[in-house]
Amino acid sequence: MLHRKASGQNYAFVVVGVTFFALLIAAGLRSAPSVLLRPLELGFGWDRATTSFAAATGIFLYGLVGPFAGAMMQSIGIRRTMLGGLTLMAVSVLASLWMRQPWHYVLLWGVVSGVGSGAIAGVLGATIVNRWFATRRGLMMGLLTASTATGSLIFLPFMAWLTRTGAWEPVALFVGIGAAAMIPIVWLLMPETPASIGATRYGAAPGEVPPAGPARGIGFAIEALVDASRSSMFWMLFGTFFVCGLTTNGLVGTHLIAYCGDNGIPAVQAAGLLSLMGLFDLIGTTASGWLTDRYDPRKLLFAYYAFRGLSLIVLPFLDFSATGLIVFAVIYGLDWIATVPPTVALANKHFGEARGPIIFGWALTGHQMGAAVAAFGAGLIRSETGSYQSAFILAGAFGVLAAFAAIGFARRSEPLVA
Repeated sequence: MLHRKASGQNYAFVVVGVTFFALLIAAGLRSAPSVLLRPLELGFGWDRATTSFAAATGIFLYGLVGPFAGAMMQSIGIRRTMLGGLTLMAVSVLASLWMRQPWHYVLLWGVVSGVGSGAIAGVLGATIVNRWFATRRGLMMGLLTASTATGSLIFLPFMAWLTRTGAWEPVALFVGIGAAAMIPIVWLLMPETPASIGATRYGAAPGEVPPAGPARGIGFAIEALVDASRSSMFWMLFGTFFVCGLTTNGLVGTHLIAYCGDNGIPAVQAAGLLSLMGLFDLIGTTASGWLTDRYDPRKLLFAYYAFRGLSLIVLPFLDFSATGLIVFAVIYGLDWIATVPPTVALANKHFGEARGPIIFGWALTGHQMGAAVAAFGAGLIRSETGSYQSAFILAGAFGVLAAFAAIGFARRSEPLVA
């Protein structure tokens, strides 16, 4: 394998690069249902509630699998876990070319691809950073987190363009082939640990090897959850991340294109707004990682959630002009998931390096639960009221509440690990 020839701390950046693109593809898959809503309605006659339910199922499993995938990375290894996830993603999406019933869509784009993409999610980034970096962890976590949002958003204009004739199949081909293309790259370039290629973690002293714990099975994820559930810090991380998912990929990522469509804005133009958010998220979330290395993560979370909540409350009162939406996209994009680096930092600080990624995985489960609630709930509100306005205002209010929870609960929580 190619990575066997590598040595030195700088190979950590190759690992980050491979992980970045794997996360990019997984997030792109999870965002694809937002451009499939209308084509599936036209092609099969499925209503918005049905297609939103499939999207919500995939989003929920994307988060639920996270902590178990983190435990598997400690037992069967990072590379095998990534290969399994990418294979499930490719097979499920390509198989959907033959779907004919709503339950086929829920099974393939919801259940199977949700499990596969869940193995290529935020827990992977946290595990890679802990295993390969002794310094600059916040910055690297910010970069990997940015790839998730960038993958969710930057592909949307192209995928929307693929559906310009009303066909959904080109999107399935694009995503499925992208996932399949990553499989040989991971196989060739992803070593298990720095020690396996004769290297040490980036920034570590020569000869330093991270402490090796015993091999852990998936039961470790449950054990870690039971222990962490006694800490108010865990519930703060879980609850605020629930709101993070509710206000980002669940609401904006799934429904902004349709919301813009209700206001006379074409799908490709609306997808361009999400792509613009993705580009600015790459800046904002990477910067958040840099800030997390230097400032109190609790204060950063307060600022991020407050700013995001207020932005969502204001959005329904804009005139949906090009200028107003571009300003919203830039400002909101900078804060899209800037919450991840400080959340990972708090998990590592309070629960230790071995359990930190697992606890972050459970927080990510909360994130995706919130996203699933918003994906389905906003669609239901739209069906019942004919408007998305109350969905966006309600999500914004939760964002403001999360800001005060982050600064309040965290002050009362003592670290479990020194």
